[in-house]
Amino acid sequence: MRRLGIGIGVALAAACGGGGGGRSSGDASAEGGVSLTQGSATMGSASATESAEGSGSASAETTAGATVSDTAVDTTDATKFDLGGGPDGGATGCGGKGGGMGTTQYSYIWIANSSQGTVSKINTQTGVEEGRYYSSPMQGTGNPSRTSVNLLGDVAVSNRDPGGVTKIAALPERCVDANGNGGIETSDGPANILPWGTDECVLWHKVIDSPGYGQGPRPTAWEGGKFDVDTCTADDNPRLWIGYKTAAGNALFLRLDGATGNTLDTVDYGAWGVQGDYGPYGGAVNIDGDLVATGLNTNPSIHIDAETLALTDLGNPCPTCCKYGMGLDQNGDIWVGACFGEGVYHYSFTDGAWTVLPGSGGTRVNGIQVDRNGSVWGAGSDPCRLVQLDVATKSYLNTNVPLPGCASPWGVSIDAEGYVWVVDMGASAAFKVDPDTYALELTVTGLVGPYTYSDMTGSGLNLVVNPPG
Repeated sequence: MRRLGIGIGVALAAACGGGGGGRSSGDASAEGGVSLTQGSATMGSASATESAEGSGSASAETTAGATVSDTAVDTTDATKFDLGGGPDGGATGCGGKGGGMGTTQYSYIWIANSSQGTVSKINTQTGVEEGRYYSSPMQGTGNPSRTSVNLLGDVAVSNRDPGGVTKIAALPERCVDANGNGGIETSDGPANILPWGTDECVLWHKVIDSPGYGQGPRPTAWEGGKFDVDTCTADDNPRLWIGYKTAAGNALFLRLDGATGNTLDTVDYGAWGVQGDYGPYGGAVNIDGDLVATGLNTNPSIHIDAETLALTDLGNPCPTCCKYGMGLDQNGDIWVGACFGEGVYHYSFTDGAWTVLPGSGGTRVNGIQVDRNGSVWGAGSDPCRLVQLDVATKSYLNTNVPLPGCASPWGVSIDAEGYVWVVDMGASAAFKVDPDTYALELTVTGLVGPYTYSDMTGSGLNLVVNPPG
């Protein structure tokens, strides 16, 4: 157990440029060791452990820790951010790169260990796993997958079955001293997963009454919140979008209060798609706080307006095009990986049209993220590789960036320094790649069925809220 003094002040250097978030309403196994390329680490391939996809209405119940109700971070004072001097600074000197962190004092990637029912907090600069947490009160279950990081560093992790979403704070000053002893009890690594209800950085858990695995919540996306560009302060209580499928077959999208997990708004799409029992699959929020969500395969793609909650159906790239992981670029346009060799898809909101980009170098492009230099990165499998495209020209730059030791690359994210991270569920590992040289900087091993392909660092949110230029 790691005990941290509450007075520790680690400032989050976030980007405060851009518009905001359209606010309108209100004892675990120790087998998860980490191996890196430096420090106490070794580089190279990890042992392969296979994990795969396939292993209602919202409940009003919100629990924090074990069963403590509606525990929330004190949001009386807005968090003050360090002013970054980076070239991508957006408005009035509020610099920023990725992960919502700019000239950062920390940068984390949050990866769900689906088969263990936990989520790992990994320092992207050192590769050290600094915390591992149960994602559900039913310790070791929940089948977590998507994670989303807000501009304050907090993560939301969604459990597919039984359905639920959990909020965890990255920084000790955002944790809650529940026992009043003047310190914060929290995990300090994979060998130290605290029992549910005792880790004071696990802030709340909301039960979602989805009927099973396929229907469980997947789209999980924080909004940017309001920003004050004069003081470089960010909203201390951004809201959170999630989406899932009910027992009646409807897709529900909930907007939650970030401090409590309580439901603020509900949008009912109606009957959702024909692809088995799967509900909405991926989601991200644009600069205005609108939710963009995509369905698996030929299931729908939609846009929900943050202010009016009006829902727009965006159609599909083609009648038979199989969609998979998604992300947004700096323009708020959609990029989606394909699962049957079609390549990569792009949706332009300006044109109101999809474009199919064939020739991705293999059968699948799974998770997708866009960096601040205008590159789209996709985790490719069959064969395993990293795929790079150019946002401006909508063309491939490299369809076969090698990933030594890879087995089944599934998720991609960008860290605060611009490095590309690839989560490999087959290798139970994560790779850190230099975007310029393609060199493998380090490999983090010891993950347990990692299956995350969403905005794991907050870089995707930061890109749209604080676009470069």
